[in-house]
Amino acid sequence: MGMMRWTAPSPDTPRHVTIVGSTGSVGQSTADLIARAPDSYRVEALVAGNSVEALAEQARRLKAKMAVVANPQRYRALKDALAGTSIEAAAGPEAVIEAASRPAEWVMAAVVGYAGLAPTLVAARRGAMVALANKEALVCAGRLLIDAISGSGGALLPVDSEHNAIFQVFDPSQRASIDRLILTASGGPFRNWSLADMAEATPEQALAHPNWDMGAKISIDSATMMNKGLELIEAHLLFGLPTGQIEIVVHPQSVIHSMVAYRDGSVLAQLGTPDMRVPIAHALGWPARIDGPAARLDFTNLAPLTFERPDSGRFPSLRLAREALALGGFAPVVLNAANEVAVAAFLARRIGFLDIARVVENVMVASDDFAGPVDSLQQIQSADREARRRADEALKSHTLTN
Repeated sequence: MGMMRWTAPSPDTPRHVTIVGSTGSVGQSTADLIARAPDSYRVEALVAGNSVEALAEQARRLKAKMAVVANPQRYRALKDALAGTSIEAAAGPEAVIEAASRPAEWVMAAVVGYAGLAPTLVAARRGAMVALANKEALVCAGRLLIDAISGSGGALLPVDSEHNAIFQVFDPSQRASIDRLILTASGGPFRNWSLADMAEATPEQALAHPNWDMGAKISIDSATMMNKGLELIEAHLLFGLPTGQIEIVVHPQSVIHSMVAYRDGSVLAQLGTPDMRVPIAHALGWPARIDGPAARLDFTNLAPLTFERPDSGRFPSLRLAREALALGGFAPVVLNAANEVAVAAFLARRIGFLDIARVVENVMVASDDFAGPVDSLQQIQSADREARRRADEALKSHTLTN
């Protein structure tokens, strides 16, 4: 991890930061933390997809040097919104890459979905501390990303609450003494629903997460438990343990964010309120700790903490993710691409909730060959495109296996 070369952010040694995906829920939480300690940070660039007004407001508030909107058609609107400031405005995919290339030592990778992969790799290859909130980048290009980090002397700081929890209690020098990783899952809004009721679930019901405030894509993945499947793949890549040593436990209260069990019987857990500013603050200050505004846990007032096994019959996404990890090669790319297409179709009311996993399984079964090393972004893009095409075909023909 090369901890020695990093200095903690402070007014004397301000940390230069870039937020890719600044107007989403993780990006906004990151901006909130930076705004609370403005002397300790210098904002190089902020990147958003379409939300020009929110982006311009953030750029002014955080005194960013550059603001980028990924949609090139929004350039004029962004330029107008930043009129009278010295903030550089830019738009389009090339500008997103340029923002990730700028000399920020710390980059928040918070673009949801496959779209976040290219800028994340760019930041990794130049030796930045990459705070990773984008599951899909690691799922699709795990080896590529990890090799880029180690080759450049950068650092990979997991921001997902589960992986951040493990990162905080995982002792790399004791890797051989680790028995297993335990990923906790809230179970989402349909934890106690019957299959018949889940089949009728609306997007509004699926978006109503009981504990966390998240974006639409991640909320649906939580409801299907695909997010936990993607996190399983991520944990394997981040911490180097085989899938047989990674366990998933449903913990509805979302207080214990994940655990590491050691061979001597000790289990170390990281706890906190379900507020993404906790893991973001850990990454933003690493290797030091900074003040965070999240509510403190009051142990005397906590509801009882409960745990149960996930039901893979009602949540087949967990099985599909384990299968993708076992198949290796491009299988995780195919899993992720098919899931993104299916989630978008469900949110557009084109398919039912249970059809999401059916589309993914359909595409995985129809994909011929997952083998071969994943060693270029072009290969990944090709596999991603083909999987999306097959997912679209499955949607059009409704050839979903019941």
